[in-house]
Amino acid sequence: LIFLPLILGSLPSSSPLVGTLLEVPVQPLSAHGYVLVKSGIVLSSWIFGYYGMKHLPLTIVGPINATRPVMVLVGAMLLFGERLNALQWIGVLLAIFSFFMLSRSGKKEGIDFKHNKWIYFVVLAAIMGAISGLYDKFLMQKLNPLFVQSWFTLYQVLFMGPILLLIWWPQRRKTTPFQWRWSILLISLFLSAADFAYFYALSLEGALISVISMVRRGSVVVSFLFGALLFKEKNLKSKALDLLFVLIGLFFLYIGSK
Repeated sequence: LIFLPLILGSLPSSSPLVGTLLEVPVQPLSAHGYVLVKSGIVLSSWIFGYYGMKHLPLTIVGPINATRPVMVLVGAMLLFGERLNALQWIGVLLAIFSFFMLSRSGKKEGIDFKHNKWIYFVVLAAIMGAISGLYDKFLMQKLNPLFVQSWFTLYQVLFMGPILLLIWWPQRRKTTPFQWRWSILLISLFLSAADFAYFYALSLEGALISVISMVRRGSVVVSFLFGALLFKEKNLKSKALDLLFVLIGLFFLYIGSK
């Protein structure tokens, strides 16, 4: 509903969308192949992430996801030739330290990081998310940002359809019967707006995926406050300290990348 009108509206050469940020240019089949790979990576991250989020406190999931910039930074160093300076290394070490601190906080709620499969789901989601970020940098060197976002969203629908039919549909009445909520629509709108800003920023000349990824992970503050205020989750003091180390680590990554 959001991107299909932009795709169709960009086809006529006389379209008012041509030459604007909302134009979705026509690309060869090879470009669609790249976007299909992107869709598969993101879908894997979402499946692992949402299953893990369903079974874990949000104040545990958020800080784990906040370690993605560390993985992205290491990947950018290995794949794109970026090198860590002293401040960036401090940020990496602080983020790793915060992860182990977080595992101790989780044990207070009966969550054993070594033997809880949902923790592994969230960690896998974070790894796939980091891979997606690195792949995004590769794509933005070749393709228009709105082309990637528009077709990636449509391909997600094609991928998710069979998954829903195989996994959710047979057990829907016993497990999670569908209930319409306006929050579903709001999630779509906010996610689309956030991705639009993300892809556009990444397409700018000189953009660093390590810094952009770090800024995106600042959303951990929102998820932490949401879990604390709305869901009344436990052990907030120790988790807040863990989160503080994450944020300090991200700050060092930021100033080290300037």
